[in-house]
Amino acid sequence: MLHRLYREQQLNCTIESVWNFFSSHDHFSEATPEVMNFLVVSGILDRPVFKGMEIEYRVLSFLGSPIKWEMMISQVEDYKSFTGFQKKGPYKYWNHFHEFIPNDKGVLMKDTVDYELPLGIIGRIAHRLFIKKKLESIFDLRSGVLNALFNNNDY
Repeated sequence: MLHRLYREQQLNCTIESVWNFFSSHDHFSEATPEVMNFLVVSGILDRPVFKGMEIEYRVLSFLGSPIKWEMMISQVEDYKSFTGFQKKGPYKYWNHFHEFIPNDKGVLMKDTVDYELPLGIIGRIAHRLFIKKKLESIFDLRSGVLNALFNNNDY
């Protein structure tokens, strides 16, 4: 069963600032809650995202064990959007569309994550019991980090 997580957040910054931040994988760990122990293991890190870019991460699973997560950037429109697609990892399917829309207040950032868990009915039960809430809490924490970075005019 495919699930969707959608978030939007107004950031008080320029499109260049937010694009430079999100299109560089050096900054991904800054926007990820510390509890995930998010670490970029390999990939082309000295370039902004590009279509076909592959990145390998190590994160803590929901059970607390380290897992490898291989992502590929499947779509990029500079200063507008990019999509990260899971090649190999904890989900049966994961597609994260990042969108950045300049406006009179700065930039409206939108995240649309379509995902599916493995293990059939067990995955569906786990989603209802704790995975959905855990993903929402991760994006809530991320929102706080981005608010501190971009809405306090520190970035």
